[in-house]
Amino acid sequence: MSKLDLEATLEPLNHSREGASEMATAVYPGSFNPPTVAHLAISKAALQQREIDTVVWSVSRVALGKEKVSTPTFEHRIAVLEEVADQHKWLQIQVTNAQLLADIAVGYDLLIMGADKWHQIQDPIFYNGDAGSRDLALAELPELAIVPREPFEAPSAQELKLPENMDSISSSKAREGSTSLMLPPAQNFDQQTGAWTNVEKYELWLTQKTD
Repeated sequence: MSKLDLEATLEPLNHSREGASEMATAVYPGSFNPPTVAHLAISKAALQQREIDTVVWSVSRVALGKEKVSTPTFEHRIAVLEEVADQHKWLQIQVTNAQLLADIAVGYDLLIMGADKWHQIQDPIFYNGDAGSRDLALAELPELAIVPREPFEAPSAQELKLPENMDSISSSKAREGSTSLMLPPAQNFDQQTGAWTNVEKYELWLTQKTD
């Protein structure tokens, strides 16, 4: 039976490092909707450049600013991510109720983010206009690995270097039809159901599964 036919595990993984202090773990928050070759390249770069043993893709049940996203279903998205993780022993999937990076990153050694997000979280507007609150929140973050994301550049000290052209790849381009950007489990699921590229096909597939 395909993993996509199974109920996805939605409980957060235990990422406590108690008793395993020699292991270093990075958290990579995102929606991964769908997971792309860039997501994987970024994760591998963190392993190679930051002495990380494990990368955790952390997905919020309700992503900040993406509250209305419903297609494909959250359960199907997580099942696809679990299939990706099954192919890479260093990769784990976590589902969290947290939305803010400072909350998601608690307990991890490294936080991976795009340069667009880095610029965003420095804006005092997200801290009720209080630059002091912003500085306190940023100070609580673990070590950072920041990925260039057009048109934003990453600070040189925190930059995660990627293969050429990876900074222009996005999930939105994959949803718009560039399915070659998707990782194989996502490609296969989309081809079967239209989950990301054909909403009508996906909704019909859902109806047939429940009949």
